[in-house]
Amino acid sequence: MSLLSRESSQPLTEQLAQRFVARMRDQLLVSGARLPSVRQCAQMHGVSASTVVAAYDWLVAQGWVEARPHRGFFVRERGQRMPTVAAGPVANPPPVNATSLIRGMFHQPSAVPQPGMGVFPPDWLDADFLSAALRKVVASPALREASLRYGEPQGDSGLRDILSTKLASLGLHAAAGQLITTVGATHALDIISRTLLRPGDCVMVEEPGWAIEFARLQNLGVRILPVPRLETGPDLDVVERYAQLHAPKMMVSVSVLHNPTGYGLSLLCAHQLVNLAHRYNFHVVEDDTYGHMAPAHAVRLSVLDGLQKTIYVSGYAKILAPSWRVGYMAAPADLKDAFLDTKLLSTLTTPVLFEKALALCLEQGAIRRHTERLSQLLDVARSRSVKLALEHGCRFVAPPQGLFGWVDAGVDTDALALRMHDAGYLLAPGSLFHADRRPGACMRVNFASTQDDTFWRALARTRAELL
Repeated sequence: MSLLSRESSQPLTEQLAQRFVARMRDQLLVSGARLPSVRQCAQMHGVSASTVVAAYDWLVAQGWVEARPHRGFFVRERGQRMPTVAAGPVANPPPVNATSLIRGMFHQPSAVPQPGMGVFPPDWLDADFLSAALRKVVASPALREASLRYGEPQGDSGLRDILSTKLASLGLHAAAGQLITTVGATHALDIISRTLLRPGDCVMVEEPGWAIEFARLQNLGVRILPVPRLETGPDLDVVERYAQLHAPKMMVSVSVLHNPTGYGLSLLCAHQLVNLAHRYNFHVVEDDTYGHMAPAHAVRLSVLDGLQKTIYVSGYAKILAPSWRVGYMAAPADLKDAFLDTKLLSTLTTPVLFEKALALCLEQGAIRRHTERLSQLLDVARSRSVKLALEHGCRFVAPPQGLFGWVDAGVDTDALALRMHDAGYLLAPGSLFHADRRPGACMRVNFASTQDDTFWRALARTRAELL
């Protein structure tokens, strides 16, 4: 569906150019993203190639995009854009950072299930035990005292005791005094980065990797060293080469149900990575956000290392509700106070009400039962989604596991995402999962949101138009 109108008094060239500006403003086209080729864009909008060329030339002249010889047109970095006030009615876009990228990724073009979303469907998360736990906490005599104070700096002690026991069941022995609660796992990652890193420092991050992590680290002014993610874990040859050449301060890794590939971590790779961290003196931040959906015996770096050079991060927003922002970290004893200072400077405290309610849910086994139900629903959804994807010509780059699938669509997924957005679907193209946002044929799909044959048929039709 095209938004261009031949009946409008506004020239088609201007309509097309302003449409791209609006997408850059809304972060549907982020800095570094490649615009469709002239031929693809002309086909997408039913206009002549000369109309597209004129629109692209206008965008280049106004500083929104840059032309790279033999490569195409790319969205410029925010600091390099210099559109004039008279260029058009569209305001300058906000700076590209973690918040704006999340806003762009989670903007829904329609009411249909969105394949690019990073969360479970709302009806899967509608659990009565959450509201029941909140009601019980609110009715508690301790609520008044808790509400009139800042709370414990490290987080609710009852919750930390329960989390310590839970981690011990995974083989990770961390005392409650080593745990710090946060406003979601992303907040924990941010606390760690702000404590350990300074502008110009080098950080290793798995690639493909979490889009928001790239944006967040870039916003801190650090240098990102992408490490290819293999089926057994990060590419250790690349890790060691970086360690020798750049002396990185930190590495961010996802051991269990890696986002977006779903890969796990082999025991051999885990041992070797821990040894490299000790030999070259860098910390590994283990993001275990999706570990709730994985087998308990899944290999985790922090278990092998015992929180010496590793820092463990997890949270409950993914499996409870996106707005239920309770996360935590298990820190090495010598870093705990430094992390706590950063937390206090950023948020002072964390929501006591939610932490006490979560502790109650964990203590009563409600979280365990809820997670088991989610896993059953996801297994069914994944099976159906994989079947539909294969039937409609897609190929899985990695074995389908967890919530996400890493799919080869056979075409440039940046161009595919633009076309599918017109049809009401938000995709997560592969460029979002690379530090340099390079285009490619891969995309991440949410198995829970791609069980509808209508989506896959629309994808197949759109892909055929781009071939």
